[in-house]
Amino acid sequence: MSRILPDLSQASREELIAQIEAMRRASQTKLTLKVSSKGALSVYGMGRWPVTLYKTQWQRLLSESAAIEAFITSHASELADKASD
Repeated sequence: MSRILPDLSQASREELIAQIEAMRRASQTKLTLKVSSKGALSVYGMGRWPVTLYKTQWQRLLSESAAIEAFITSHASELADKASD
């Protein structure tokens, strides 16, 4: 699903500055890590909800990082981009 950008051709200087500031804030979302009450690793900052996996699940996922990167590259035209919530 593509994101529709607002028509800024008639925007005031203040509106343009506000739009730029909103885009800057969205791009600077930092990832934070926390250990859940059940001992899993939760990564916050990817979207509205954390991504939570147990240690062995993270290790398995990270061990396949090269394959995941290759898949993303080869399927780039099919994959959607999503800004952080």
